Amino acid sequence: MTPHSASANSADSAVSAVFSTLPTLPTLLPYGWDDAWAAEFAPYAAEGLLPGRVVRVDRGQCDVLTAAGPLRADTAFVTPHDPMRVVCTGDWVAVEPGGNPRYVRAYLPRRTAFVRSTSSKRSEGQILAANVDHAIIAVSLAVELDLGRVERFLALAWESGAQPVVVLTKADLVPDAATLGYLVQDVETTAPGVPVLPVSAVGGDGVDVLAAVVGDGTSVLIGQSGAGKSTLANALVGEEVMDVQGTRDADGKGRHTTTTRNLLPLPGGGVLIDTPGLRGVGLWDAETGVGQVFSEIEELAARCRFHDCAHESEPGCAVQEAIDSGALPARRLESYRKLLRENQRIVAKTDARVRAEIRKDWKRKGAIGRAAQEAKRGRQR
Repeated sequence: MTPHSASANSADSAVSAVFSTLPTLPTLLPYGWDDAWAAEFAPYAAEGLLPGRVVRVDRGQCDVLTAAGPLRADTAFVTPHDPMRVVCTGDWVAVEPGGNPRYVRAYLPRRTAFVRSTSSKRSEGQILAANVDHAIIAVSLAVELDLGRVERFLALAWESGAQPVVVLTKADLVPDAATLGYLVQDVETTAPGVPVLPVSAVGGDGVDVLAAVVGDGTSVLIGQSGAGKSTLANALVGEEVMDVQGTRDADGKGRHTTTTRNLLPLPGGGVLIDTPGLRGVGLWDAETGVGQVFSEIEELAARCRFHDCAHESEPGCAVQEAIDSGALPARRLESYRKLLRENQRIVAKTDARVRAEIRKDWKRKGAIGRAAQEAKRGRQR
């Protein structure tokens, strides 16, 4: 037997030993590995590939945690023209056991994916994190609350398939408990069915509650620059794993501290994906998510007299009745309409049927406007 063949047999034996324990790989269990992932990976195991979870992606290279330890791999084999199909932090992948360079050969079907539209004028989505169970939306209390932006983040979170959690960071900067209570109540009204947790990462207040919420599964931490995500990540991990910078004194906006998406293990269980601050939060085919954010409006709309009620001046409109009675803030309806219009425009870029519906709606509104003008001129004559 040649030295080369002996080495190859040794490598094959090592790989076989790893695959014999696939359902309970101890190294990967804290990162979310389970029997279902093992079953998905079985065909790749037969090819002699290693299972691993992507902890970081950077310019065609990714860091992967495998049962054999951490390694770096090239993603050239799984980098198609479609940006929705590139390897992302949180993916479970099949990696070559050796080679220089070694390559990611495939990634397993994603259970969930947090997606936003890109800032480009092309109709493209950008995956921020994959296989996420909780979406932690960090909202800074150091600046005035932007409830519309919170609703936008919530729509993306619900659409991803993850459970949203709104974390009001820098709670130590709020002058008194009564004011903090009002702020929490405002966000709870904006986020029905979503936990809203005030947290001070500096003082530690509320961190233990958040850690208990996200201690099982994978969580992604999202929010604007300056929302305190890196500080919060350090508090959850229990050590200084992320660099921190202060906000600008002039406007309270943050500087980009995190520049890549990183997957970090949490001491109490679960893993956390920290993401760069998002200045633009565009929807990406998120109609279901928008509906969940504004579930009370959709429930009211089901009680309107007309099934195609526009919730403007129609008789028997349950939505307008709720606004008139104070049960529904008018701001919520305007925000709901705005997000639906934006999402429809995004979808229309790639769906001819939706484009036709938009044109039909424009024509209908134009006809209504012309009829109203004719009636007005008739009354004047």
